[in-house]
Amino acid sequence: MRVLQASNIYGVGFGIPSISTRPNSSYHRHATIATGEALAKSAPIERKFSEQHSLKKGDMEKEGNSVVLEKKDFAVPRRKAMTLILSSFVLSNYELPKVAYAQSVEFREYIDTFDGYSFMYPRNWIQVRGAGADIFFRDPLVLDENLSVEISSPSSSKYKSVKDLGPPEEAGKGVLKQYLTEFMSTRLGVRRESSVLSTSSRVADDGKLYYDVEVNIKSYANNNELAVMPQDRVARLEWDRRYLSVLGVENNCLYELRIQTPEKVFVQEESDIRAIMNSFRANKIAA
Repeated sequence: MRVLQASNIYGVGFGIPSISTRPNSSYHRHATIATGEALAKSAPIERKFSEQHSLKKGDMEKEGNSVVLEKKDFAVPRRKAMTLILSSFVLSNYELPKVAYAQSVEFREYIDTFDGYSFMYPRNWIQVRGAGADIFFRDPLVLDENLSVEISSPSSSKYKSVKDLGPPEEAGKGVLKQYLTEFMSTRLGVRRESSVLSTSSRVADDGKLYYDVEVNIKSYANNNELAVMPQDRVARLEWDRRYLSVLGVENNCLYELRIQTPEKVFVQEESDIRAIMNSFRANKIAA
């Protein structure tokens, strides 16, 4: 049976969502529904010049939505010109990333009707295949930031409720143990520091109980692990990450949404990350 993949894009302002469908291959059995795109793209800026300062042919050319002036009708002193160039350089290297970062994040909704789960993810994140998880997305700019979904096999264990894991505190210890097992390293001089930061439970709008778990893991490695003298083996911080998991049960399976992000990035993107966590749902699979 062919599964159609649908995509809804919603604007930050007001607008009518557009829906596009396309046949899916047998390999990709998921349906994707997206949220968050402006209704109309920004139009090119139109500039009007008076007859006194009209541009002659060849004075300007268009590059996409911008207009590039080839000749100047107004003389600019060399000192002012250099000031403008330096100001543009400083703006492009320091201010623009901050302005771009301050923009609101647009989300898509990923719905897997075959395996029974859904969640929101940033619109600019890309899907990575062959990562070992049921689904895997990552930030194309911050490579250490990603999310994935893991599903237990109903043949090995049958879950009736997330309470089968015990209270949230016990579930948190199990999540941390699993992460440390996966990140086990055979390199010499590698040391990991870890802790469970928080555990909690909540009932979502679908009426199901979910556990939220947050852990921190730091990885240290010696700069010269083969050195004979201990003072020559100085441990340095390799990475400092936060791992956030949402646990839910449906269809006799345990569903886990995993989010990985560097600690310094988490501080800046906490509200968006928590929005992703709160959006995760384990859905009943239609018979």
